[in-house]
Amino acid sequence: PVDEMQKMAELLGLRDECGEGTSGAPVLAGSCLADNRLNLDVYPDGCCRFLQLFQGRQREVVQVEFLRLSSNDHLLGTTLGILPHLKHLKSLVLKGGHARDEFGSCQHGSLTSLPPDVGNLRCLTHLDLSFNSLSTLPTCILHLPSLRVLLVSHNSLVALPEDFGCLSKLTFFSAMKNQLKDLPRSIGELAELQDLDLSENALEFLPEEVGNLHNCTELDLSGNCLLSIPDSLANMKSLRRLHLHSNLLVTVPASLASLPNLSRLDLRNNCLRAVPPEIQTSPFVHLRGNPLGETEPSLRADESNAGGLQRLFLASAEDSFTVTSEGCKVVLACGIHFYFPPGAASDPLRIYFRTLAPDPQWVKLRHHDVLLSRVLELQPHGVKFQQEVQIWMPYASPQTLHQREVVVRTFSGQSWSDLRTRVEQKRKSKKHMAHCRVLHFSWFLVVSRLVQNECKVPTEGTLLFSSVDPNIKVTFPPGVTEETRNVKLQVLPVSAEEIEEITADAACRASPLLCLSQDSLVDFLRPVRIQLPLPPGVTGINLDRSRLHLLHGDLEGQTWDDITSQVVLEFTHLYAVFEVTHFSWYWLWYTTKTYIGGIAKKVYERLRMYQVNFIALQRRKDPEQVLLQCVPKNKVDPVLKKLQDRYRGPEPSDMVEMFEGEQFFAAFERGISIDMDRPDCVDGRLSFIFYSHLKNMKEIYVTSPVDRKGQAVKGQVSFYRGAVPESIPEDASRRRKGPDSLWLATLPIKLPRLKPRWGENPGTLNGFSFPPLNLGNAETGYLTQANLLSIARRVGADWQTIGLNLGLTYQQIERIGYNNREDLDKQILDMLFSWAQQNSEDPDCVSKLISAMKESGRQDIADEVETIIELGRQKYRESIRRVGL
Repeated sequence: PVDEMQKMAELLGLRDECGEGTSGAPVLAGSCLADNRLNLDVYPDGCCRFLQLFQGRQREVVQVEFLRLSSNDHLLGTTLGILPHLKHLKSLVLKGGHARDEFGSCQHGSLTSLPPDVGNLRCLTHLDLSFNSLSTLPTCILHLPSLRVLLVSHNSLVALPEDFGCLSKLTFFSAMKNQLKDLPRSIGELAELQDLDLSENALEFLPEEVGNLHNCTELDLSGNCLLSIPDSLANMKSLRRLHLHSNLLVTVPASLASLPNLSRLDLRNNCLRAVPPEIQTSPFVHLRGNPLGETEPSLRADESNAGGLQRLFLASAEDSFTVTSEGCKVVLACGIHFYFPPGAASDPLRIYFRTLAPDPQWVKLRHHDVLLSRVLELQPHGVKFQQEVQIWMPYASPQTLHQREVVVRTFSGQSWSDLRTRVEQKRKSKKHMAHCRVLHFSWFLVVSRLVQNECKVPTEGTLLFSSVDPNIKVTFPPGVTEETRNVKLQVLPVSAEEIEEITADAACRASPLLCLSQDSLVDFLRPVRIQLPLPPGVTGINLDRSRLHLLHGDLEGQTWDDITSQVVLEFTHLYAVFEVTHFSWYWLWYTTKTYIGGIAKKVYERLRMYQVNFIALQRRKDPEQVLLQCVPKNKVDPVLKKLQDRYRGPEPSDMVEMFEGEQFFAAFERGISIDMDRPDCVDGRLSFIFYSHLKNMKEIYVTSPVDRKGQAVKGQVSFYRGAVPESIPEDASRRRKGPDSLWLATLPIKLPRLKPRWGENPGTLNGFSFPPLNLGNAETGYLTQANLLSIARRVGADWQTIGLNLGLTYQQIERIGYNNREDLDKQILDMLFSWAQQNSEDPDCVSKLISAMKESGRQDIADEVETIIELGRQKYRESIRRVGL
């Protein structure tokens, strides 16, 4: 057989396709092939490496039991032909999603089928074909006698084979995010199935045979088009969690309430107008987003009336919903609203959403822009709606920003543009909302910008003036252009007090800043006439022309040139008038100083800066939890007043100056360090981005290598700039202190002397003894016993709510409470470790823990778990690259 495979490798033409000869195979074998595992999906040329290994080390390759390859690899088709020869293979992962398109979305893999001989892999128990282009399930899968775990999520499957039930040993099956419209009856023959995920498909009904899945503990049918569910689901006596949210259900059988182990029944966002009392009174049932108690609308009612549309209320853990041709209204947990009018989508369409922290490398704010919201991403990108979809985005109210306007900004994949936006305020909550209309989905955020006036300039000319200062006018004479152009005008008012404070010269005066731009790179054919008001206190009567300077700045405000001698300046009693042929910044200055360009540059930069203070507070009940925040100086007192009941700490730092979107870092020093590695931690320092109207805040758990049993630890946290911004004003630079030129401020942090609480030995805590635990897997990151102990310290009185959301029954919660009465620590530990031991074999248990924390209102713990998992992923990837697995 080895000789046959050698010939096969030669026929494959590996030397040409991979760009290397067989001489490199031994080296690659030493770096990639270890024990019985080959994890090659982390390499962009993983299939090439596999082919080279197979060509040079066939005897070892055919012994491999665990193989991972990326289906985004262009050599995947060549590689598939070798797979049937790996007779010892137990786990095969051929996933896509390792490459991204121009919008940053994961690209599906190229896999559309599998070789028929893959069905001869009799040892294969785990098969993952997620994020591919499968339209039908390869028939060879049905011939895998040992298969226990099958994942085909994020494909294009429209149906499952009629004899799908022959996979008698299957315990886990996920086909989420496909296009399944129905299920074969044989699905009821999967006697060993424990976890079935069919969420976000197009299922319209379920076969009665689903009720024969007697060992199934979790069934996820959310995000489909189900109008009803069969009564036979009441036969699923092992069922613990049933997810039916975001369907079109109009009725549910009352028998569901009698399922003995059911701890969660999610019926949110359906069309239920009435629910059996047995279900409505059950504490584990979730019904929000249903028209309960409402009467059935008349058939003669106007279907176009928005009041009759389905309303969906999504929880914080949800990331998608379905829109049909009938339209709907959608409310996200973060306060974002959507209105899809009837006919906006011709076919049922699954919408995916997420809110992202703005990354300054990607979200490019213009000068004097202020960010007022997080970034909202809506998918699928580029899908064209038949009618405009309305979006309402809540934003931080810019109460201190005057003579500005709020707009929604969207990203096309190449550039940002501003949408026509209407600002509204909700009556009850008083929240400010930015309202826009779109025909396609991408990325959206809310910004405050300088008021923008614009017009189209035809060949016959026109007039444009500022709505902020109507005395600022731009006149376009006839013949100024051959083709119509779009021109924009913005004005930045500057008070005499600001000029005097920055320049330290009471005699200095300046006009408002005028910015002109156009959509053409060609200068105007005839001079454009501009009228600017004279600086405050200056009139045409008392004007000393030698002191008046007209400055021209580039669009980035980096250089300011005195062009007074290059233009003809005319004066009236209140205005200066001049003519130009190209557009940029224009600014009138009245001063006796020389080198006015340098002074204007300094003033311009200072107008973009914010005066801020840093806050470092510790939670009163848990001093190891530290809150760090960068606050504009006018908001410091209200913020401290709001936090003083729960936190305590030193006075805020001295005032420093920062730009909108500037990066800074926080470093714990003198015996205090961060409790865990975090993705936002760079060289031991926490990364922040300053946005003046967003919460620049993080809560961190800290620790100390110092033995705190005998003494407290007096440490500190220091703040540093990420990098010196270009052309920072000299006086701001001089105000920086300390040996580090990027240093901003330092505040004290004190960790008190430790009180014995959790015991010395992590294996035996307060009389409890727990076996070692590893939840999750190496790829996604483990949660160890030590991690669970760290989480237990944060839980507190919420343990019962968390336990129920984790899937523990009320009887279990009551028994845990009774057995450990009067000892909260033991109750928490018993609850967490009972759940962990029951779910240690569940591949999705960590994500369920995160969801349970979010549903229990403990976002802080959810963030901690996600941080641990992300760290585990990073270490796993690094170990693969280092060891060559």
